[in-house]
Amino acid sequence: MSKVQPFGVMLRGLRQRAGLTIEELAEASGVSPRAISNIERGRIQVPQRRTVAALAEGLRLTGPDSEALLAAARAARPTRTAPVTGAAVPLRPMEDFTGRERELAWLRQAAERSGAGAGPSVAVISGPPGCGKTTLAMKTAADLAQEFPDGCFVTDLHGVDGPVDPGEAVVKLLKALGVSDSRLAAEDTAGRAGLLRALLDQRRCLVVLDNARDEGQIRPLLPASGSSMVLVTSRRPLTGLENIDRLALAEMTQAEAVELLRRILGETRADAEPEAVARVAQLCGHLPLALRVAGNWLTIRSGWNVDHLVRRLADEERRLTALTAGDVRVEAAFELSYRQLTPPAARMLRLLSLIPAPDFTTAYGAALTATGLFDAEDVMEELVEAGLLQAAHTGRYQLHDLLRLFARNRLGSEEEPGERETAEDQLRTWLLQTATAAGRWFPPQEDASPAPQQGLVPLENTEQARTWLDNEAPAWYAALRTAATRGEHTQVVETAHALGWCAALLGHRADWVEIYRLSSQAAAALDDPHLQAVHLNHYAWALTNCVPRHQEAVERADEALQHARHAQDPTQQAWALLWAASAHTFLGEHQAAADKALAAIDLFETAGHHDGWLQAVTAYGIALRGLGRPEEALAQHERIIAFLDAPDCPVSAYMAELTRAQTTVVIGLDHMALGRWPEAVDQLRSSLLQVRRIGLPSWESQALAFLGEALIGLGEIDEARSCLQQALALGDTAYDDALKTAQKLLDSLPTE
Repeated sequence: MSKVQPFGVMLRGLRQRAGLTIEELAEASGVSPRAISNIERGRIQVPQRRTVAALAEGLRLTGPDSEALLAAARAARPTRTAPVTGAAVPLRPMEDFTGRERELAWLRQAAERSGAGAGPSVAVISGPPGCGKTTLAMKTAADLAQEFPDGCFVTDLHGVDGPVDPGEAVVKLLKALGVSDSRLAAEDTAGRAGLLRALLDQRRCLVVLDNARDEGQIRPLLPASGSSMVLVTSRRPLTGLENIDRLALAEMTQAEAVELLRRILGETRADAEPEAVARVAQLCGHLPLALRVAGNWLTIRSGWNVDHLVRRLADEERRLTALTAGDVRVEAAFELSYRQLTPPAARMLRLLSLIPAPDFTTAYGAALTATGLFDAEDVMEELVEAGLLQAAHTGRYQLHDLLRLFARNRLGSEEEPGERETAEDQLRTWLLQTATAAGRWFPPQEDASPAPQQGLVPLENTEQARTWLDNEAPAWYAALRTAATRGEHTQVVETAHALGWCAALLGHRADWVEIYRLSSQAAAALDDPHLQAVHLNHYAWALTNCVPRHQEAVERADEALQHARHAQDPTQQAWALLWAASAHTFLGEHQAAADKALAAIDLFETAGHHDGWLQAVTAYGIALRGLGRPEEALAQHERIIAFLDAPDCPVSAYMAELTRAQTTVVIGLDHMALGRWPEAVDQLRSSLLQVRRIGLPSWESQALAFLGEALIGLGEIDEARSCLQQALALGDTAYDDALKTAQKLLDSLPTE
């Protein structure tokens, strides 16, 4: 038999015969120039099968030449002198494996890099308990087994339930690789680790190190060179390891979770109750372990429908108990990690379950534990390392829904009632005091800003205050509701009042109606007519501007008027009349709106309240337009611009900017009512620039909708369509009325 040439030598000869450079062959085959160079120089002696096929195709080999190249590749693969006796990955297909396409592709690329001469590939797959780390690693090994001719091996390191000693793991892998007992006996611990590295360097193996505890358990098992691949699964990211790839695994998407349940239950059964299956996926928090337990539970109870499981899981107090199938318990997976925590970290996990928000910052942990930010951060990072807390690049943390239930159960069993109540009080107090301090950055009648706040979050300017209020809205809103339930009336009215001018800036959500309903009730409980007038006025504003409950807004404004008269407060009387006028306008009761707006003008003027006077004049002009008197309306609104343009204008710069933007919009509407489309378009374009500069998406939606309408009147259909589409794109940040107007106008336009 003739001796087969080394693969690299043969490849070089075939390439040169074809007249191709390394770069040209790389382009034709898809194999990197570096890999081709390493193969030809003998640095890569065992090319992957797919690499060989790609090179043959790039060289356009046929017949004997192709067979010769394949033979050289086969000859390059070493034969084993001892049988492989380790735990080989079963090659049977994982039929119900679902999703994780991005992760599988990422791991496949890592395997290709190791086979192309980039050195050994080590990938750590980390994530919370039950997220499917082991399943993903085993699926990867099964899919890639043919790429590793020297074998695939799995070692369970039992990282969370009695970790295997690194030396013992080395011995297991050496035996799996065919090393004799006598050879093992001749080496000490360091020698065996060196022998393992040498063997992995010389061969192309895939090793799965499952359930690693820490870096020290892994280091002796990693190759230093060669083309092997090691997949490590761990609840910890093993940040101490260097020169490795990391894959942070989280829960599945809703679509993946539903598909996994369909595969476990069978399509016929799952598709008979699609809504119930989707709800089970949600209640399981899209966690693969929980989904499999739920699916197996239903498979065993074939006579029960899926909705029965939904009802069991809907009870938060029993959900973790319900997620049990045989000896597999979701709660047990969490318990293993929980037992490894230091006492401060375990307590932090328990207390984090009290946060009434989907995600949070380090400041929440500090408030709950009455510690400093850095101390809290250290403890929370321990939870991240343990896989019990997820950290985002934004600096925020998330606690998985099922882990939150687990932590809450531990809170009830391990914390004294008094300690839990203290932590809840600390968190609620911090949230409400911070919201109050942030809200005070926005008083329209003052130019002076509040002093910088000293606390857990920076509130040194309006932008920081606005960002905090927006990001933490779910938490401070829940805290306000809890404070109202607990009868903390003074705190409720103080916080709600401080947030008064933030409502328009943060978006007109229905939450503001609830906030001012609660503060109105708190003011009534305090039996203070002035506070009652203030908060009923806030409530009336919200009922008109946040939800379309205009008749109720009139009733609350009338009630506020009575309390303001009792308190002998002309300013609050004026606000009550103004908000009633606004509601009347929406109801089409323009004469009532004009009468009340005019009365508000007089009261604001008497009280010297310039900001209120400006808004009342605006409302009066809008009412006049509604009465069919657009020329008079325009005169009123131009009166406002003249007031703002005066060199001695007494209002703050901030309020002047807001008022000018608002007035420019209504002037545009006045011109529209007069049929002056060019003037209307000019005004509305100007208003759009102003509200965008201020940063008011709700006002922007109005300006865009009205501008679209004016452009239609002018015959500029394409630009009108663009404006209306931009208004709709603002979504939840827009006024509902603006969205409805934009959609109606867009539907009326001819198709493009």
